Amino acid sequence: MEISGGITASLAGRYASALYDLANEQGFVAAVEADLEKLAAAVRESDDLAALIRNPQIGRDAAGRAVDAVANLLALSPLTRNFLGVLAGNRRLSALPDVVRAFVTIAAAMRGEVTAEVTTAHPLDDSQLAAITEKLAAREGKAVKVKASVDPEILGGLVVRIGSQMIDSSIRTRLNSLAQAMKA
Repeated sequence: MEISGGITASLAGRYASALYDLANEQGFVAAVEADLEKLAAAVRESDDLAALIRNPQIGRDAAGRAVDAVANLLALSPLTRNFLGVLAGNRRLSALPDVVRAFVTIAAAMRGEVTAEVTTAHPLDDSQLAAITEKLAAREGKAVKVKASVDPEILGGLVVRIGSQMIDSSIRTRLNSLAQAMKA
């Protein structure tokens, strides 16, 4: 399977592809994707968990026990739990964030959708999210899953990333462009 410009050629892509194939065979793609998103959020929110997956001095058994405890805490499915055990056993836990991104990309591509990361200065309400989703779907010609985030530093407007494309209509960028033009 060759998705999104060769994503499966990377180490994380190969693990993600193998996990996707297993999840697809068992009919658990949505469950595994939800598990991986919970896991990614836990890594972002917990400095201890982030340190655990990046520490090469933790042995295979200790790492396996630790991720099993995390899997219990997050109530992850058996397939995701076993996958984490494989990553720990192969000393590849540090690749977890990349595996999650690759899995989400593969699953979205197989559903015929793209993911758009939309960053705004203030949270969007449901009607704004729906309008942005509709406009992006019309632009892309396929279903779009919007992941919204807030970054007050962009001051206003929005920044949209779809794959390697970026649409930056933030006020911060416009002000920076104006400042550069005034220097010339």
